[in-house]
Amino acid sequence: MIIVASTNGLIGMPAAVAVLRAGGTAVAAVEAGIRLVEANPDDHSVGYGGYPNIVGDLELDASIMDGRTLETGAVAAMKGYTHAISVARQVMETLPHVLLVGEGAERFAAEMGLVREDLLTDAARATWEQRLRQDMPADVFANLRGDIPLRDWVRLATDPERARGTVNFIAQDAHGDIACGVSTSGWAWSYPGRVGDSPIIGAGNYADNRYGAAACTGMGEMAIRAGTARSIVLYLKMGMSLTEACAEAMRDLRDLGGRFLSVMNLVALDKAGNPAGFSSIPDKTYIYQRADMEAPVEATRTHVPLPARWQG
Repeated sequence: MIIVASTNGLIGMPAAVAVLRAGGTAVAAVEAGIRLVEANPDDHSVGYGGYPNIVGDLELDASIMDGRTLETGAVAAMKGYTHAISVARQVMETLPHVLLVGEGAERFAAEMGLVREDLLTDAARATWEQRLRQDMPADVFANLRGDIPLRDWVRLATDPERARGTVNFIAQDAHGDIACGVSTSGWAWSYPGRVGDSPIIGAGNYADNRYGAAACTGMGEMAIRAGTARSIVLYLKMGMSLTEACAEAMRDLRDLGGRFLSVMNLVALDKAGNPAGFSSIPDKTYIYQRADMEAPVEATRTHVPLPARWQG
């Protein structure tokens, strides 16, 4: 039994491990761990306290996948509900659908009994306003919800250094079942309605008991284009080791063309319970904890450089 997570998942690791120790499922462990990250106002990349899009709206994305059945649920561009991972799980378990977006996701969250709340904290709002006012005239800032074109302002205000925040959890339970979950408040200052890789199964998240699981943080557009999480699992299916599979997926990202390339981080687990982490940034870490360990281990991700391009 093991939990693997991005480093910002540390706050949720005890809850996730406790689920496994109590005989709970991998799916339940993933949800339990991510919920605590979503509720952490000090994490500006996930849930409550996340950074908003360019007009000041906080939109949440999440997905969860059961590697035993290959069932999955996801929500995107959802406002007003902290625990996007729980809504995604309910999509998986109660609907014939995979992905709900926007108002539909919000309606479903209300049907599931969740309480709507304001998720934009004073600290996140202040950072958003300070960043935009650096470059925007006062009249443009005051009319962001009006009829002004946003395209050029998104290119100016979007900060690629704030594009890579997300939380990943992968779990393997006592039955050997694997699950994977991802939750994020998305890319700060993005165009309204932007959806990254987190709720896109095969891009930011994938789990299959037969081979393993993988999840991504970083510039989600890159993972969508390369199908990164699914690629890692497919490379495992082809007989590669976990290290070889992750390295090959990073090389796929390296070979992407286009004007916008930034950073990528991966966490992964093979069916034997071996964890791995990769990053395009040197010295990045991830965490894992087996059920018989007293505390999580923070391990350095393997560094694979990716060429950055930003030609807005």
